[in-house]
Amino acid sequence: MASLCAAGTSYATWATPTIPFYIFYSMFGFQRTGDLIWSFGDMRGRGFMLGGTAGRTTLNGEGLQHEDGHSHVLASTVPNLRAYDPAFAYETAEIVRDGIRRMYTIPFDDPEGDCFYYLTLYNENYVMPALPSGPAVPGLEDLGSVTDGIIRGLYRFAPAPDGKKRRAAILFSGSSWLAAEAAQELLADEWDCGAELWSATSYKALREEALSAERVNRLHPTANPEVPYVTRALEQSEGPVIAVTDFMKQLPDMVGRWVPRTFVPLGTDGYGRSDTRDALRRHFETDAAHVVVAVLSALAADGDAKTEEVADAIERYGINPDAPDPRTA
Repeated sequence: MASLCAAGTSYATWATPTIPFYIFYSMFGFQRTGDLIWSFGDMRGRGFMLGGTAGRTTLNGEGLQHEDGHSHVLASTVPNLRAYDPAFAYETAEIVRDGIRRMYTIPFDDPEGDCFYYLTLYNENYVMPALPSGPAVPGLEDLGSVTDGIIRGLYRFAPAPDGKKRRAAILFSGSSWLAAEAAQELLADEWDCGAELWSATSYKALREEALSAERVNRLHPTANPEVPYVTRALEQSEGPVIAVTDFMKQLPDMVGRWVPRTFVPLGTDGYGRSDTRDALRRHFETDAAHVVVAVLSALAADGDAKTEEVADAIERYGINPDAPDPRTA
């Protein structure tokens, strides 16, 4: 971390900019060197911090000492840090590209350039899709392209399957993409529900933009009110919104009050433990089956599903409704 501080401030101390990339176990970053990270932000450092083998269930087998499900919560406290939890290679590439542009082409006294970056990276293998074309939010071209959505923190990754009676939206980050994709298929095939998939690359960015909009509205009461990006984006979807993450529920819950409909966060609250990824995701209730149950439960709360359907799904997928709460297990 001291090396990052030296390299990340060389543009000021030596008039020689460098672009440092500091990679570490994500569990051992903010939790153990948080004071130096705060200092780095305060001294206007520039660079990328990369939390490797991130996620409470992705670094399986190493127990509570290595399984990180809260570094993004800690990252949310640093004012000028831009924190991202990308799911795909193209998201990581676009975030790094934008970071270099901001930190090294925008004047240092401009808040848009006065920042540094934290990206979480995973060690789970799955096929990387191509960068989607089109707008970040179909129907709202003024919100920009998919690339713009990546940077702003949210974009629609995949439409809902056609011909389904009920609708929902599933937000995913990082390796939780796998549960979201599998849940979309189960909902379509077994529950007559078409779910859109949305990639939430940065809840911190979404929250801060929403807070800024609130502040503008509060201090300019006679002007046309600003609507937060996350609200405008999700207004284009239908049905309840379910967020699944390999981090604590607190992370997606940071934007909960700006989600325009029923919102349910699924996350990994509790200590890590040594087991397989499948077992850990069942334990933390973030696997595809729990995403399906969350969607059906939210539909039932909205009057669009029967409670018997929720009970049927719990039984069908072998979920133990009396299992200990993972937060306290």
